[in-house]
Amino acid sequence: MSRLTNVLLLLGIGAAVLASFAYLSLDLGALSSADSLRQMGAYVQRFLEPDLSTKHLTTIGRGALETLAMSALGTLLAAVFGLLLALPAAGRFGWPLQSLARLLLNALRAIPELVWAALMVLAAGLGPNAGTLALALHTAGVLGRLFAEALENTPTAPAEAIRLQGGSQVAAFCYGTLPNLWPQLLAYCLYRWENNIRMASVLGFVGAGGLGQTLYVSLSLFQEAQASTVIIAMLLLVFGVDALSSWTRQRWVRV
Repeated sequence: MSRLTNVLLLLGIGAAVLASFAYLSLDLGALSSADSLRQMGAYVQRFLEPDLSTKHLTTIGRGALETLAMSALGTLLAAVFGLLLALPAAGRFGWPLQSLARLLLNALRAIPELVWAALMVLAAGLGPNAGTLALALHTAGVLGRLFAEALENTPTAPAEAIRLQGGSQVAAFCYGTLPNLWPQLLAYCLYRWENNIRMASVLGFVGAGGLGQTLYVSLSLFQEAQASTVIIAMLLLVFGVDALSSWTRQRWVRV
């Protein structure tokens, strides 16, 4: 019976793939024709000659700093806002606020960064402000949910001991809960910062600043050499941030 189910499942997947090709009218023959391959080869060849002029490198440097600042500030704002929402979402202030906070967190992370960026461009105008707000809003939803789950799994005995000794609720959280929670919070923030670096690099396609906007302009003007340099800068920026984040986790995070 299980073999028959597996065979039927594979046949269903195969039929779905064939139906997708038919519905989308994909012509793989035209894609692999000699003329198409020649055009793709010429296009790739133009990308292999990056523009390393001083003027273009200066523009890329400004875009890289803008992208880095957008991702760092967006992650920082998201961490603060996410922690504020995580407290009620973890049930620290009763079930009505818990339900409301979780609904807000779900709404924030359900909307992708590119959609947030498009909305923020309309609200705040073109530039890095829109990108920073877009990253902060989406990441707040993600971090808030992760922080809330970490709070729910954190032992409550240290905080309760501080409360029994006359400490305030804020002191109990800062000295009883936060020390045990801090490594997880930092690890989550660093991970989301890595993701936000990548996302900040493409938010410029909707006018939210950074390297993405420089890449969009280059591709729109069919400037393959300039676009190639921007892509290289994106890769170097992502690799650098990944290395820094990995070192930071090894140095500071003790999970």
